[in-house]
Amino acid sequence: MTTPGASSERGLRPRVIQHIDEIDRGTWNALGAEPYPFLRHEFLAALESQDCLGERFGWLPRHVTLWDDNKLVGAVPLYLKFNSYGEFVFDWAWADAYERNGQRYYPKLVSASPYTPATGPKLLVHPAAPGDTRRLLIETCVELARQSGSSSLHWLFTEADEIEELKQSGQLHRVGCQFHWQNAGYADFDAFLATLTSAKRKNIRKERRRVREAGIEFRLLDGHSASASDWETFQQLYESTFHRKSGMPTLSLGFFTTLAATLPDGVLLILADHQGETVAAAFCLVGADTLYGRHWGCNSYFRDLHFEACYYQGLDFCIRHGLTRFEPGAQGEHKVARGFLPVATHSAHWLADQRFREAIARHLDHERAGMDEYIAEMARHSPYRTIEDT
Repeated sequence: MTTPGASSERGLRPRVIQHIDEIDRGTWNALGAEPYPFLRHEFLAALESQDCLGERFGWLPRHVTLWDDNKLVGAVPLYLKFNSYGEFVFDWAWADAYERNGQRYYPKLVSASPYTPATGPKLLVHPAAPGDTRRLLIETCVELARQSGSSSLHWLFTEADEIEELKQSGQLHRVGCQFHWQNAGYADFDAFLATLTSAKRKNIRKERRRVREAGIEFRLLDGHSASASDWETFQQLYESTFHRKSGMPTLSLGFFTTLAATLPDGVLLILADHQGETVAAAFCLVGADTLYGRHWGCNSYFRDLHFEACYYQGLDFCIRHGLTRFEPGAQGEHKVARGFLPVATHSAHWLADQRFREAIARHLDHERAGMDEYIAEMARHSPYRTIEDT
């Protein structure tokens, strides 16, 4: 593929790579990816090497990099997409509109961590990079979109400062909502419960008690302690969830075992055992200060087990390990009653067709207003005690 042009006073040289292993692990992580497990070289390389991407799933790596002589100073994790699966910022209606008007929406370019709706930087820049590196990364990605014949370029789950830069470059801003938990320095789980209203506190205790009385025991493992058998069990549970919902499990057993081996402290496997058999499991990623809930599976029904495995075990883990935030994944208003509050998420979008760009810009103006109202409404249902409650 032709490398898009870029210019700067320092003469930075752009290069598009189709295999992240063309770059050294430490070099990539030093660009600011290290605190975010889903942006680290180990995560992206495991996806590529273990058949989780490629033509079968519609994710083709086209990572944009910038070089100052032989030093990597900036990068964007980027993929050429032939569908909208695994993105969690839904643009199916946009694709339908293109098709109804006789135009082609795919391929498109997407900057994201595949299958991972977690906020993190997409403009990865070395601390010593020239000041125009971020601008050049954006310009290079737009030029690549043009050269590749893509209808559009999408930056998903970006950080707030990046959104401002992307908007300044003429890209459209979209707002979504997730539900996150913030650690207020709780000494233990009971200290967290003490901040909730009486009704919410009693409900969580009841849910946890039901799981204990059912005889469920938990094992929390990382990449060091989880065995090959543990990962095989989890893979079966993970796949079963997708099959029951007619979905497509994209992450292979090789991905999980490879990630456990290359990033052992960055994974958390929560196994729920009943009478010596693992009946459910949750998989999380562990960042520098944040726990990211990702996948869940079960083969038996136990009331409230999902809440315990996917939320309460994670909350307790954050408190015990001093993590400041828990992002349990996309969507889920039921999370509010369990201590997770609404948080705005952000994406940016460039569209090659000016007519569609104008139409989608008007749509996003209305959508942002509606999302602001939704976030405010969800916040009014906060489970935390107010001054009036004390």
